[in-house]
Amino acid sequence: MAHPSASASALLRHVRTGRARSRAELVALTGASRNTVTARVDQLIAANLLAEGGRGGSTGGRPPTLLEFNGGAGCVLAVDLGVTSVDVAVTDLSAQVLATVGHPIDIADGPEAVLAEVDRLAQQVLTEARLTPADVCAVGIGVPGPVEFSTGRPVHPPIMPGWHDFPIPTAFARYDCPVYADNDVNVMALGEMGIAGSDEDVLVVKVGTGIGCGIIVDGQVYRGAQGSAGDIGHISVPPPNGHPVVCRCGNENCLEAIAGGGALLRAAVAAGLPVTTTRELLELARHGDGPTLELVRDAGRTIGTVLAALVNFFNPHRIVMTGGVAQAGAPLLAGIREAVYGRSLPLAARALEITVSDAPALSGRLGAALMAIEGYLDEDAVSSSRADDPGRRTAR
Repeated sequence: MAHPSASASALLRHVRTGRARSRAELVALTGASRNTVTARVDQLIAANLLAEGGRGGSTGGRPPTLLEFNGGAGCVLAVDLGVTSVDVAVTDLSAQVLATVGHPIDIADGPEAVLAEVDRLAQQVLTEARLTPADVCAVGIGVPGPVEFSTGRPVHPPIMPGWHDFPIPTAFARYDCPVYADNDVNVMALGEMGIAGSDEDVLVVKVGTGIGCGIIVDGQVYRGAQGSAGDIGHISVPPPNGHPVVCRCGNENCLEAIAGGGALLRAAVAAGLPVTTTRELLELARHGDGPTLELVRDAGRTIGTVLAALVNFFNPHRIVMTGGVAQAGAPLLAGIREAVYGRSLPLAARALEITVSDAPALSGRLGAALMAIEGYLDEDAVSSSRADDPGRRTAR
């Protein structure tokens, strides 16, 4: 069936994602006239976003000229901001990493101090890639808390003291470009989908200090009315041993207060296990320590009860687990699968896949880059691209 949109940005997306490789394929895919497609492709070539490559295979007539997306037409900054660390990368418009750096931070130091460190790291990666702030087309940043996507302002983030209502985009004013800020799990969900995207319905669940869920509907991130969709860490679950557990949000018995990284560590210390950090706990689990494995499985079962409700409600194709605690791997996954498959309706779970992310360390940066790229390559950017400005350098 023909795609309803044949705007310049839609045509560019088809070429970028590999759905079409020539003008003829764009005509067939969109149902638009050849003249319309030709005019818009010429516009994209003039903006330096598309280039003509070699010849395609002939189907009886003249072989078509292949079209290629010019990822080197600009660059974006991608920021994956966590509670205790930050990763900053500069990528081209194909989300290929040109330079990246990571550094420890404390999110509780507040937005001014943390974002000043992010800016320092951004300057470092730009210098390494031999680029300048003027080369940056857009900035994408994922933060570990709820964000009003339209403004880039965190809203009462439980694990980000001092960040409420801070206008994150203003910290990147030197780049004179669009800045996109979102919850880190939504950003990781974009990274899990990758450049080519998907038309699937997927839940990407991050289990770390907090617990959150990125919701992919028909290949697109679903943010809800105000941007807080997927905040499953604050769904109420039965407390262990019937004793209420107070969450950092102020409520009792939230999922992350009972099954998140901090809760796991507290339970391990209370059980007398020789650990002082969540990382040490996960290392014990990877080495097969019995009591640790049971703690991790129990956390998986608790998380799985919430995910089972989501499976019955949403009926996704896949659930992808990511985040620091998810790197416990098999024992956590076993507990989650036990609860999900045991509590989900047979039809909802019949073809459901539950897996651990293949590249959890990269999905945040890749997702932040893709968020910035998608925002930049909208209709306005295509129509008034700075990429064809002779004074603007291209990413290499």
